Amino acid sequence: MKKIVTFDATGKKLGRLASEIAMALQGKNEPTYERHVLENIEVRVTNASKMDLAARMDRGYKSYSGYPGGLRIEKAGRLQERKGTKALLQHAVSGMLPKNTHRSRLLLCLVVEE
Repeated sequence: MKKIVTFDATGKKLGRLASEIAMALQGKNEPTYERHVLENIEVRVTNASKMDLAARMDRGYKSYSGYPGGLRIEKAGRLQERKGTKALLQHAVSGMLPKNTHRSRLLLCLVVEE
């Protein structure tokens, strides 16, 4: 049986909320936490569009194609227009999860509702 943890993003800062979500996804707030075992947890975030993003809108997200001159930098405001606030939150949470094979599985357990 999956445990569902819900966060309300109204008025919260992006980084603070992302760190709480990353801890919950890994199960670090559970007494049975083991770092090599995935918890059966689903994290839901509601009201993502009401987050406080004022300080983040000029930040640039980089992607590199591997070719010379292939560095692309996209501002957070433009990314939000294209993909929505969900993409910003997923990117922040992804950066706070461990860089191993569990990361992609943990991100599948994150459900963001605008």
